Amino acid sequence: MTYQITESDLHPHLIARMNQRGVRLEEIHQVINDGRPAPRAKRGTLGKVMVFDHDAEWEGQVYPEKEVTVYYKLIDEQVILLTVLARYGRDFEKG
Repeated sequence: MTYQITESDLHPHLIARMNQRGVRLEEIHQVINDGRPAPRAKRGTLGKVMVFDHDAEWEGQVYPEKEVTVYYKLIDEQVILLTVLARYGRDFEKG
């Protein structure tokens, strides 16, 4: 199943975290639909992770990759976004 994530799905706290961590709505959508399971999702929570080509500056340093992890719950087939994390670097696991 493909989940549609829109701005109306974003809680103000999540928007603040996205801005703080450099994550875009399009990336969240792609991670949830195409990412691999996040190994550290807590019981009752779903998580997906995906590595993106970045090749851009983040906080004064250029990084070739960005790993985005999204934690969420499904309630009646609706995605409830909990948080989003980003790590910048290289050679992240892509499998």
